[in-house]
Amino acid sequence: MFSTVLFSAVLVANRGEIACRVIRTLRELGIRSVAVYSDADAGARHVALADESVRLGPAPAAQSYLDIDAVIAAARATGAEAIHPGYGFLSENTAFAAACEQAGIVFIGPSADAIRTMGDKIAAKHAVEARGVPTVPGVARAGMTDDELIAAAPEVGYPLLIKPSAGGGGKGMHVVTDAAALPAALAAARREAGSSFGDDTLFLERYVDTPRHIEVQVLADAHGNVVHLGERECSLQRRHQKVIEEAPSPLLDAATRARIGQAACETARSVDYRGAGTVEFIVAADRPDEFFFMEMNTRLQVEHPVTEQVTGIDLVAAQLGIAAGEPLGFGQDDVVLTGHSIEARVYAEDPAAGFLPTGGHVVRVQHPAGPGIRVDSALADGLDVSVDYDPMLAKIIATGATRDEARRRLVAALGETAVLGFETNVPFLRALLELPAVAAGDLDTGLIARELDALVATNEQVPFVEAALLMDAAVPRAGDPWRRADGWRMGSPAARRYRLVSRGQERTVELVGDRVIVDGAEVPASVRSAGDRFIVRIGERSVSVVAAVDGDVVRLAADGRAHEVRRVRLDHRRDADASAVPELVSPMPGVVVMTSVADGAEVAVGDAVVVVEAMKMEHVVRAEVAGTVTLRVATGDSVGRGQTLAVVSPNREEEDG
Repeated sequence: MFSTVLFSAVLVANRGEIACRVIRTLRELGIRSVAVYSDADAGARHVALADESVRLGPAPAAQSYLDIDAVIAAARATGAEAIHPGYGFLSENTAFAAACEQAGIVFIGPSADAIRTMGDKIAAKHAVEARGVPTVPGVARAGMTDDELIAAAPEVGYPLLIKPSAGGGGKGMHVVTDAAALPAALAAARREAGSSFGDDTLFLERYVDTPRHIEVQVLADAHGNVVHLGERECSLQRRHQKVIEEAPSPLLDAATRARIGQAACETARSVDYRGAGTVEFIVAADRPDEFFFMEMNTRLQVEHPVTEQVTGIDLVAAQLGIAAGEPLGFGQDDVVLTGHSIEARVYAEDPAAGFLPTGGHVVRVQHPAGPGIRVDSALADGLDVSVDYDPMLAKIIATGATRDEARRRLVAALGETAVLGFETNVPFLRALLELPAVAAGDLDTGLIARELDALVATNEQVPFVEAALLMDAAVPRAGDPWRRADGWRMGSPAARRYRLVSRGQERTVELVGDRVIVDGAEVPASVRSAGDRFIVRIGERSVSVVAAVDGDVVRLAADGRAHEVRRVRLDHRRDADASAVPELVSPMPGVVVMTSVADGAEVAVGDAVVVVEAMKMEHVVRAEVAGTVTLRVATGDSVGRGQTLAVVSPNREEEDG
């Protein structure tokens, strides 16, 4: 592919699935790969895949993956001539790009100046406007005070969007519909931007109703060649975070595709860009021929595989070639989009619990396969998913001749995806892809919020039936029939009763011969073994179940959903009718960042007791009963999901009442 040997060794300054994906291309090109890791990732898959690995430091990213000196030292120690930053962490850090240059190490990305300009949304907006790229109407000047922004708001018009100049991910963004709400929204946006990015500079833009998020992949070399590789639709988002991406967009026609692609190339030229980058645009659903520049991501994107699938171009290989000084070797007319590709991001999170992060020990993982299926993943049996980092676990990508074929393949692939050990968003993704609006390509960034209740609704009876059947199937039935404990007896069999708990719900399942009775109602169901899976029939529907039975605990995955179901022995059972409990447990694995009360303090119902943080999200655990607190944790403690944080001893007068 390239006329010269690019590099002899490249260090990958990242972790997880993107580190594994970069290492795969390095191996294909015969380049020695160097992985770096924190203590939390010592046994991670990317470490095992690399030719060499170097420890950076403790689990916190600030002491490992974000430690510029440690990363540079690792590159020097291993003889790596270049560093690929992946995405996140140091990928858009101007100090890191400059440190690489100072150390004589090639940074596989753009110049520090390009990163700096595009990292400042106000500066970026002015830079692209000078090249004729359309931007969202608004007011964007550095250093504007709240009073100046309020005075300028009528010029922008309502509804408007407050945006921070630095950072991303939706932090500090507020939609304001009338002038009365603007002062308070500006104050909140400044606090959030200052806290998240260390820069509270704000600007205003017109709020685009029913917006669609369209981004264009560009490649630019050091010889003046700039091409685009078509667009990606990224409108399916929750909390400004993408969950489903596809290429090409079902919205754009050929003429608009050419125009938006040219605007993306001009954006790259505005900062003398080199490498792979993504230019993001906002498009009104009812005006698909009108687009506005939002920002440029000066790195590889999470969703880059869908572009690779429809163009046949390995973007990591292209990054390596450009960084080594090679010309692209092809022009815009050589880029052809074939078929359609859709990607789903698999997260360690529970959508039904407000997308709280989960994580923990991976008991077993099963990835899908088949025609048109690609999996980018760092998961493996026995790994621990740490709460110190982003909760994304893997990406499932499906490609087909048409959009509907790709979508149907992805739905089926997600049904074959199994992660035993904790909840993931896989069932949510399947439900999202099967929404009529998504099937029709009628998308916008607010769709998930509008449909959330339907997307997280499940038949909670099903996992209890599956768990009882699997527990029962695991009971040994050989040997002396008089010593068996499975309900065997002379005459009609006795009921095998399973009182089961999962996700705060409780069901009683009785198995009487071939009959299955759930909370007193009979359900037609059965189970049979099928190799390393079980086939469970409930009613007229059969599903393939991946399961691990460990005594009174069953971890199972079917149709993409994952459950942990526990058997509750009667003598240890809590009162099922209790509406409130004195024991406060952590809703997610994480770190205690605050204890809101002292040990022994008196609390009322609803008082904050402990604050747990995981994957950049805080959750306040509050008292459900009034009484005296006994803390079981302290600030800085790591806790698991379901771990007891504190116990509230009810007040004596309430007990007497």
